Amino acid sequence: MMIQKSFANETEGAIILVPTPIGNLEDITYRALNTLKTATVIAAEDTRNTKKLLNYFEITTPLTSYHEHTRNEKIEKLINKAESGAQIAVVSDAGMPAISDPGTDIVKAALERDIKVIVLPGANAALSALVGSGLSTDEFYFYGFLPRKKKEKVEVLDRLKSIPASLLFYESPFRVKDTVNVLHETLGDRKITLARELTKRFEEYIRGTIEEVLTWVETNELKGEFVIVVEGANEDDAQAAADWWIDLEMKEHVEHYMDQEGLSSKEAIKQTAVDRGVPKREVYQNYHIRN
Repeated sequence: MMIQKSFANETEGAIILVPTPIGNLEDITYRALNTLKTATVIAAEDTRNTKKLLNYFEITTPLTSYHEHTRNEKIEKLINKAESGAQIAVVSDAGMPAISDPGTDIVKAALERDIKVIVLPGANAALSALVGSGLSTDEFYFYGFLPRKKKEKVEVLDRLKSIPASLLFYESPFRVKDTVNVLHETLGDRKITLARELTKRFEEYIRGTIEEVLTWVETNELKGEFVIVVEGANEDDAQAAADWWIDLEMKEHVEHYMDQEGLSSKEAIKQTAVDRGVPKREVYQNYHIRN
């Protein structure tokens, strides 16, 4: 167990996650600016992008790159600096570090070495889009970027379609049309909101049913990064998703888990028994003895 008292000794080294604006530079906090100014070094996902932010606010703190291609070699160096008393500010290209970027790894490495991890509050595209979507904020499920290939995308959505919480995804303008199509095929005609260019001059929310928004993406030029917010499953959707196996023979049910989800026969039999509410022995006999 590890108990962290973040500000008991502010001379100790630390990893400090600093959210940066997702579009409008005025959204940065005073605390974030002060942290970037006083940090020993700033570890950035893309130094070119972060340099623009630092130049705008006349911050001269040393900058080093930290992204998925260099993280393994950089983590050890940054952690060693923190152990020696350095204050390492970690930033992403925009928004909260460690959300859909490699910041998670440095957090894990720091905690394994008992180094403090301090998280500053700040801009986040997913939460901004959710609040502006008009969909339920009582429960929400953030997935991030869906897989690029349709088959893998469908597999993910099949897992999520019975969740009653609002679903949040990030998507690029180049794939948003395909993604909305797959959402329609997999989830049906739920309510959806596309939020693009958040906090920027051309910020735009497109709200409606998936069918309505599908027409919009087919007839409009798609620019900027998108956040997609989809209505969660209602009771009928959830029940239908839960009973996906209803037309399968018991043997086919087991084989689905083995072929589609890579489970062993033992694991597949156990899950099939759970789905059907029957003893494992019954599924075992049906699969092995009659196989």
